[in-house]
Amino acid sequence: MVMASNSMAFSAARWTYHSKRSPNGRSGSSIYSQIVLFEQPNEPNEQLCRREMILKSSELALLGAIFHFSGTKPSYLGVQKNPKALALCPATNNCISTSEDVSDLTHYAPPWNYNPEDGQGKQIPVSREEAMTELLEVIESTKPDKFTPRIVEKKDDYVRVEYESPIMGFVDDVEFWFPPGKKPIVEYRSASRLGNFDFDVNKKRIKTLRVALEKKGWASEGTF
Repeated sequence: MVMASNSMAFSAARWTYHSKRSPNGRSGSSIYSQIVLFEQPNEPNEQLCRREMILKSSELALLGAIFHFSGTKPSYLGVQKNPKALALCPATNNCISTSEDVSDLTHYAPPWNYNPEDGQGKQIPVSREEAMTELLEVIESTKPDKFTPRIVEKKDDYVRVEYESPIMGFVDDVEFWFPPGKKPIVEYRSASRLGNFDFDVNKKRIKTLRVALEKKGWASEGTF
């Protein structure tokens, strides 16, 4: 006899004789019913559909492979002529510059001093050329927020770097300028090409570079 259900089939019941010891120690006999079950999964008429779970980062990486959001290099980059300084920031919250007014808490950032009185400037001052070498070393060896730096323009007193994001290929333009004169100062500007907000990526980048330069004896002319 075979009994079937929706999800499994059963074999016929088999009656098996077992020896049983009674409480008084005598051997007796009893009959136990042993049912052997064989589970046989049903074969559905239609295949079940499975949802493929995709991590958000993987999804963005896929979009980044299709679209490359590098943007276009702004035409106003470089040292401005009148007055001679790096460009100001646009009204968006994705840029910082040493050229901004100190009262602009959103866009202003203090310049760096590569020969501070309480640093290497007091002991063994470095030349502008040596300071440029130290700056380039830090740029090439540091990847803030995993952005990849690429030096695209270099002069005796100026460096422009393109930082590309690991996902989507967003590009930020970062400039460094050694103003003429005897002061050991470095001005800089860091700005995103696209969007209105950067979630403080530019500030974090500059702070990371500053910390690395401080290990070489540099110092910031202020905090932000």
